[in-house]
Amino acid sequence: MKYRREHHSLTLLYTHLVYVTKYRKKLFELKHLDRLEEIFKATAEKMNFKVIEFNGESDHIHVLVEYPPKLSISQITNSLKGVSSRYLRKEYPEMKKYKALWSPSYFAVSSGGCPIETLKKYIQNQKKPS
Repeated sequence: MKYRREHHSLTLLYTHLVYVTKYRKKLFELKHLDRLEEIFKATAEKMNFKVIEFNGESDHIHVLVEYPPKLSISQITNSLKGVSSRYLRKEYPEMKKYKALWSPSYFAVSSGGCPIETLKKYIQNQKKPS
């Protein structure tokens, strides 16, 4: 395992996040999921966390992140949802009609009780839309 070294800490924090679309609408196609992954990774790089695994279906996405202790899950979530919503509505005409793409809620669970490889395989096996 590769630990994150900061000035006064040595950490390895993983969280499995699930975000659903507003009203569980089936909004995403494969092209949207591919773009979401790019947006999430770019946002993560700017905020100093990592997207380890990403996948989704037409109405929700799963993302596994590794993050520093100075960032909260709510900060990560707000950034990922806010930035991705703005970009998708700007870049895809079919998304412009939605004021909000994401439900305001989210699911987050620490992955401490489950091997990371098992969690990565679970996320990889999500059924992408065709």
